[in-house]
Amino acid sequence: MKKLIGFLTFTMLFACLLGTDNSMAQVKDSLVKYTPDFRFKDGVYLNFDQVKTNNPIPKAKLLTSTDYNDREFFKKLFESKKIYFYDGMGVRQEVDAANVWGYARNGILYVQIQENFNRITFVGSICHFVADITTYDSRYYNSPYSYYDPYSYYSPYSPYYGYGSYYPYGSYYTPYGRNASRNELKQYLIDFESGKILEFDIENTQLLLMKDAQLYEEYVQLPRKKKKELMFVYIRKFNEKNPLYIPVNQ
Repeated sequence: MKKLIGFLTFTMLFACLLGTDNSMAQVKDSLVKYTPDFRFKDGVYLNFDQVKTNNPIPKAKLLTSTDYNDREFFKKLFESKKIYFYDGMGVRQEVDAANVWGYARNGILYVQIQENFNRITFVGSICHFVADITTYDSRYYNSPYSYYDPYSYYSPYSPYYGYGSYYPYGSYYTPYGRNASRNELKQYLIDFESGKILEFDIENTQLLLMKDAQLYEEYVQLPRKKKKELMFVYIRKFNEKNPLYIPVNQ
């Protein structure tokens, strides 16, 4: 009897382990290495977890009067303060439009910053994008003049990135009121593991590179000027050594 119980216990344990291995294999098989040809599923991503699983709310489940084939579908959808949709159980839900992470259109991700949507142009384990944001500065008073800085935008997408390339557009100030507003193009990073959005600077670049000891040690040894010039270069190196895997777009 003891031998029989032992045999049954071993059989059940083996079956459980086999089932676990099969489940892990299925999960692994469902992932593909990210390449520029990859396309995210079109739809609304309420949070970053949906981005990681490539599982948005598809257009068909969004409650809107806008034609699904309208080229400006998402623009019109987010003109409303609320987004209405059916969840997996077929129950009608609503969410504040300002709280939505973003959306994908034609397979391209757009992330929401200050209620504006910005295309993520560089996707990987560390993502990079540029956002048009508005800040306010109380130091500026009513003035008939507006200030424009044509050299303020550093671009890693230039063929000369890594060597301090600048595009001829940057920030500008509105001449209205004491708390003058300033529109500027600002660069951000996304840690695809945590979903955190960070400003694109030396400190945050260094923080994200810590996950790769070799690259981190190389980077911290650089003079500060070189660190600033080579931020994007090291992010690209990190992504090459630590590729991103995403669930298959079925």
